[in-house]
Amino acid sequence: MTSKLKYLVASGVISAAMMSASSAFAAGTLQGTDIDNTVSVDYQVGGVAQTQETATDSFKVDRKVIFTVAEATPTGTTNVVPGQTAAVTTFTVTNTSNDTLDFSLAGTQLAGGAAEHGGTDNFDITGLQVFVDSNGNGTYDAGTDTATSIDDLAPDASVEVFIVGDIDISQSNGDIAGVTLTATALNDDGSAITASTDTDANTTGVETVFADTGRDGIEAAGDDYTVGAADLTVTKLSRVVSDGVSGSNPKALPGAVVEYCIVVSNAAGASTATNVAVSDDIGAIGNVTFDGTFTPVMNGTVVTGDTCTPGTDNATYNGGTDTVSGTLNDIAAGETRTLVFRVTID
Repeated sequence: MTSKLKYLVASGVISAAMMSASSAFAAGTLQGTDIDNTVSVDYQVGGVAQTQETATDSFKVDRKVIFTVAEATPTGTTNVVPGQTAAVTTFTVTNTSNDTLDFSLAGTQLAGGAAEHGGTDNFDITGLQVFVDSNGNGTYDAGTDTATSIDDLAPDASVEVFIVGDIDISQSNGDIAGVTLTATALNDDGSAITASTDTDANTTGVETVFADTGRDGIEAAGDDYTVGAADLTVTKLSRVVSDGVSGSNPKALPGAVVEYCIVVSNAAGASTATNVAVSDDIGAIGNVTFDGTFTPVMNGTVVTGDTCTPGTDNATYNGGTDTVSGTLNDIAAGETRTLVFRVTID
């Protein structure tokens, strides 16, 4: 048999072997693996068996660098509130290369424009940092998840990465901050990868080929934070209840009883306000004295003008500080709560 024939037979067997190996794993056969193949040919001349002919081919599997960066499931905006610290968005980096790789990580913020989940980016989180999930629980643990790059991510393995930052107390309901996580593939010693180009000739050694989107060893994904804030308006109303003189149209005379109504309203579309604590310093009003014959009440609603439904829950008067206070029920969007008390004019 000619050497050309032996080469063709060996190559055909090798191709079949390669197809079988590549379908076994998502990452494929590990880079640097030797693919060896030997073909044997037996033949006779004049009915007499001749010496067997063999041909051998050997090459190494090249390195295919391919990976993804994606928002972790469940996807969607990260809901935050003004003043929240260590607000987290989570991403997943998956290595489908046929080699163990390191990855450098960078977190950036949008500068306006469309956010990942709709709406327009209009603010930046403060103190943006990027951390790797060190214990694999999928949750950011301050003080535990301290690595800022990915070390030795094996083929077909994934790891969660967190962008962490603070939300300024001044942010308003519906504000959006867009963020992006970028991962760059590195050799497993942390050094930069030098990849072959499409014009480079294949050799018997190991070549590296970028097969990721963009074929540059860099992948990115976006997410965003959406602020949910209450939008409270506070109004203080007063009306003269009686003056001991004027009958049905009382005036603000000395000795008259005046009813104060503190109105707290939450705008439509806002987030629910909780733990709404109201405190009114009667001493700061001046020339009035708390009316102890009327128990301060709260969680009523405004009816008309300066007249409020007083509610059925008692508020508290502190004679030592001369203040009326109480914690209102939660105030959902579009709802109003009141606190009502009375004083007499000195």
